[in-house]
Amino acid sequence: MGLKRNRKKNPRDKDLTSQYLSGAMNEDALESVERFSGRDASAQQRKMQQTALLRVAEEAAVANIDQLPIGEVVQVHSLFVEVEFDQIDWLCVCRKTFTNVHEPPIVGDRVRFRDTGMKDERGKPEAVIEAVLPRKTLLTRSDSFKAIVGHPIVANADQMLIVTTLREPRIKLGIIDRMIIAALGGGLQPILCLNKIDLMKEEDEELMRARGAMEHYQKLGTKIVETSVVSGAGLDAVKSVLRQGTTVLAGQSGVGKSSLIRAIEPNLDLRIGAISGYTGKGRHTTTSAKRYRLSDGALVIDTPGVKLFGLWNVSADNLSTYFPDVVNGTAPPWRVESYERILESLPG
Repeated sequence: MGLKRNRKKNPRDKDLTSQYLSGAMNEDALESVERFSGRDASAQQRKMQQTALLRVAEEAAVANIDQLPIGEVVQVHSLFVEVEFDQIDWLCVCRKTFTNVHEPPIVGDRVRFRDTGMKDERGKPEAVIEAVLPRKTLLTRSDSFKAIVGHPIVANADQMLIVTTLREPRIKLGIIDRMIIAALGGGLQPILCLNKIDLMKEEDEELMRARGAMEHYQKLGTKIVETSVVSGAGLDAVKSVLRQGTTVLAGQSGVGKSSLIRAIEPNLDLRIGAISGYTGKGRHTTTSAKRYRLSDGALVIDTPGVKLFGLWNVSADNLSTYFPDVVNGTAPPWRVESYERILESLPG
């Protein structure tokens, strides 16, 4: 009965490949599962062969790491990592000894990986990540406004397209400021996109105030674009922006990030990716970031929508470096207010 209950809780616990690489299965447990799994002899033999290959991979000498191929992380699903190499997606896991010492890879990381010679149920090649190469940029957000724990989101991106709207949802300049700070702090160039402008009339005071704010950001060196998926306004400008480097899409939930990219690339499937078999019961979606390659070669990293954006490595001592207009007295009242709110929220 105990064995049956365990199988019901996790019907994929028979997947020895995933459990061994994740460190969740020792050799004694492996023998037990093989003995009581109820599979036929051929299935048991295949599992034993897979496990033997994984053990060889774990025991392989690491002296030749520098000769291993370099792929780029497309998406992370819990213990599993999708890596693109030579236009082929690989399903990877990190070597157990690697994860004991290093932080796990994130989207955008460049990694060296070792082919295991196996394929998953969909025919995707499997590999073991041996090393993460140094990052040139790193977008990080904290767990909360208290900034107790930092959460790296994206590595090696060049710019961050911050999408906002006047309505559905309403614009929040405080979140925009936080995202600009996070971009600059991580080495990315922030770009502001005022989306859904078709919802406003030219004479609306709300639109004029928003444009005034956008103009102020532009004076501070931030590029501005206005867009509408309905009318097609600004889509060519966004295309031009995306060709300038790997771009992170960021913004509140509902601002239309996915709709905007889909308008540019109609055949792109922007559903959050799913991975079958390995993560438990059926197919599971993930709320992590995911990188897409557009038809013109541009790389876009979609991130989940947020309501709050905690800052990392920002303190009362260095906050003013992100608000030069407040320092020199040229900031409008809403910008000073934003600075003061962020200052009050910082730890210490």
